[in-house]
Amino acid sequence: MTKGKRNKMLLSLSIALTSFIAFNGNANAAVAAPKIAEQTSLEQGSEVKQARTSNEALQDWKNWVNDHAYSLNSIQPESFESTKIASSKFEDLEMLKPLLHDKRIVFLGESSHGVAEFSLAKTRIIQFLHQEMGYNVLAFESGMGNVMNAQGKIDKQSAQQTMKDGIFGVWWSKETLPLFEYTKKTQSTEQPLMLAGFDIQQQGAFTDGGWLENNQLAKQFSEVENQLVDWTYSKDLKGYQKAKPSIIDVYKQVKSQIPLKEKELKAAYPSEPHITKLMERTLTDRIRLAEEYVELSIQSNIDIEQNKYDSFFKTMEWRDQGMLENLLWLAEEIYPTEKFIVWAHNDHIRKAQSEVMGSPYALNLMGERLPDIYKKYSYVLGLYMASGENASNARETWSVLPPVKGSTEDILSSMKKPYTFIDLRNRQNERGNSWMFEPRISYSWGVMQESFVPRDQFDGILLIDKVRVPNYIE
Repeated sequence: MTKGKRNKMLLSLSIALTSFIAFNGNANAAVAAPKIAEQTSLEQGSEVKQARTSNEALQDWKNWVNDHAYSLNSIQPESFESTKIASSKFEDLEMLKPLLHDKRIVFLGESSHGVAEFSLAKTRIIQFLHQEMGYNVLAFESGMGNVMNAQGKIDKQSAQQTMKDGIFGVWWSKETLPLFEYTKKTQSTEQPLMLAGFDIQQQGAFTDGGWLENNQLAKQFSEVENQLVDWTYSKDLKGYQKAKPSIIDVYKQVKSQIPLKEKELKAAYPSEPHITKLMERTLTDRIRLAEEYVELSIQSNIDIEQNKYDSFFKTMEWRDQGMLENLLWLAEEIYPTEKFIVWAHNDHIRKAQSEVMGSPYALNLMGERLPDIYKKYSYVLGLYMASGENASNARETWSVLPPVKGSTEDILSSMKKPYTFIDLRNRQNERGNSWMFEPRISYSWGVMQESFVPRDQFDGILLIDKVRVPNYIE
């Protein structure tokens, strides 16, 4: 099965599972109507006040949003011509400073990987966080070794090549490219923005093996990288179990060369100061992948054909546990004194993903597993859309469904602004904002209806009023 077919299958699975949930007994839980806020206080004449209707509650919420939300002036990345962007360019983002002043990690989510405006908005926010607030590490939901390779060669190649070497193809677009152009330019300043990856799953070969100075071993490494991809999409479990020992042996041989080839590694990746530790970690991940994940994936491929999904969900949780461990390792071992920005899908960063009703991935994923001390000093920003079109991972176009009355998108859209930001974390439950403390509908990928308590999942939300499909770069 090709990657494209698998991506289409997974999106179809997502929609099918969502439909199943909606029509098999959980519809009332997944589709939460606005809660009637009862008022029990008595006036002096012992007259009970009339509880507000759902329409009145909705209007209260929209009025409150109009008083408390912020409108961004732009989501277009700022041009970086000299050594710095003029601070005045970021005046509309100044409200983030008091919210993030004590936060070490800012998670930037997205409800779909296929939205041009999400990449633009996140790039501009990253520019602000890096330049104005000292967030010097950008960690992607992409292969640790792949981003390591991209960072290591960032001064030797074009920004576009760095993008394609480092991150998943779902983000290869003209809208993401300005981020890598900005990152490349910062390398020559006193405050470079460093790229990192924390994903554990395979994303193509992460090194050509030239630093090994051993053509035979480099060739074997390339072969096992390709074999591992093929096996991941296979349904031949016994065949893989037979091939597994020799695959693992090659990875162990390559890993054993790292202490002997530090000089060669540093020469091959001059812009990655932590190349030896990152190479060792990536190869350790590959061995774990070969030992555990590939068999889970093969079993998932077998079971999905029989409409059984438990093994697929196990692969999801295995991956997110690996991503969490890698992110914590980066924060504690590689950049222990730096502040991080994390780029990922909403599903991976939400604080209680297992409580999201209607999601095919209502699992205990990375954000929920984050240690409490990290949650305390992190800020989770979810990005959503209200209209337009977005694309699946296979680049199929989907129309964004109109917001459901009383949904998060509906409430925030009342601002009638193109880019609306609302802080959820620093709020006490009151009449005007009770919507964020109750189950509320939102759309994942613009089409899959989910229900969750916004404040339990995110610290802030950025709503883009109208979106379009990215201008992809092949």
